[in-house]
Amino acid sequence: MPDALVVEDDRNSLAALVELVQAEGFTTRSAEGLDAARVALAEAPADVVLTDLVLPDGSGLELVDAAAESGAQVVLITGHASVETAVEALRRGATDYLTKPLDLARLKAILANAGRTRELQAEIGSLRGELRKLGRFGPLVGVSPAMSAVYDLIARVAPTDATVCFIGESGTGKEVAARAVHELSRRRKEVFVPVNCGAISPHLIESTLFGHERGSFTGAERMHRGVFEQASGGTLFLDEVAEMPIELQVKLLRVLETATVTRIGGEAPVGIDVRVVAATNRPPEQTIQAGRLREDLWYRLNVFPIELPPLRERSADIDVLADHFLAELNAGDSSRKRWSAAARAALRRHTWPGNVRELKNLAQRAYILAEEEIGVENLPAEIVAGTTAASSGAGRSSGPAELGTTLTVRVGSSAAEVEQRLILATLEACGGNKQRAAEVLGVSLKTIYNRLTAYKDVRDT
Repeated sequence: MPDALVVEDDRNSLAALVELVQAEGFTTRSAEGLDAARVALAEAPADVVLTDLVLPDGSGLELVDAAAESGAQVVLITGHASVETAVEALRRGATDYLTKPLDLARLKAILANAGRTRELQAEIGSLRGELRKLGRFGPLVGVSPAMSAVYDLIARVAPTDATVCFIGESGTGKEVAARAVHELSRRRKEVFVPVNCGAISPHLIESTLFGHERGSFTGAERMHRGVFEQASGGTLFLDEVAEMPIELQVKLLRVLETATVTRIGGEAPVGIDVRVVAATNRPPEQTIQAGRLREDLWYRLNVFPIELPPLRERSADIDVLADHFLAELNAGDSSRKRWSAAARAALRRHTWPGNVRELKNLAQRAYILAEEEIGVENLPAEIVAGTTAASSGAGRSSGPAELGTTLTVRVGSSAAEVEQRLILATLEACGGNKQRAAEVLGVSLKTIYNRLTAYKDVRDT
């Protein structure tokens, strides 16, 4: 039978909590202060520690370190809730964070998952061993110190239900990292639903997120469950969350705070059980200052932030990633292609502005072009030259236009025409990468999608 230590200085609350925990099949011990709890843990480790934040002889946060090191799951309970305290508790190793009055259903779920969480922690430990041998951590690949630090953070937060926010440049693998969190969580057998908030039309994003009732607007011929309902029980990944229209961010904040969603045209809120993982490719502080991201929403999403390093800062992983992508391609076609030494050297010289995504796309292109060995002749000229597309070969006569070439416009052209030509030329120079084109032009990805849709509509009329 699992053992729980309950730490609470109010005797009535202590007795009630002990009774609740015992009803869930735990043997219980109790302590009314920090020192007494430390003595109890020294005598015998506990499977679960439920501790009040404010104790007569200190903070319950001080107990988190010792309890977590012994393998116990720590649940912090407080009537003095704050975002800062929640973040600090989770970073120190707390499993969860409950506010008074207690949500009994959530407490029961935490206790019911206690055994599964211990199994997950053991599995994560074995994954760390796999990392040392193979350079892998679940779906993530890399052996650099920068990625090892990311793995440690994911290992800490994955078994909890804390909201995670990945911050990193485009192409650094934010969705892959989000999948790693999901696959190492108690929700791994449920769905993982990814949503790119910057790639959805502003007219559709509210329905996509929250759903709609039949007849709620023109064309709504039947009820539609939004992604929050679709992901209930599992994990919802909100990529490029800062690209969401500011008016919808208020509704998203409400959903996160209440764990309920109201469909468009609906009246009754629908309860949801979703773990949210968010991501952004822009510095949040700048986005908030620019008025594109609500500060209160950011605090709600940023419970456990993890920064993903760009590939140029993890050069030790270039060979590992190149081999990984090539191995996947070989396995798909039952082939045995390999990188030449010269090709590997060229890959190491490149600065990878498109990060891991750029390397993956390059590996696929080189694989298609090569016979048995991938040589430098199968690589783009800028890779061989050790430069980026922005600074190489501006005078080439064939292939896509390059960044830095000149765009000539006729005097008297409308501003709309000049904008269209500039966007399309930049998109071509970026090899069709819309995110990269948005960054070069200094606009949002949503703007690029909206403009391309408008250009298509004009051509179709």
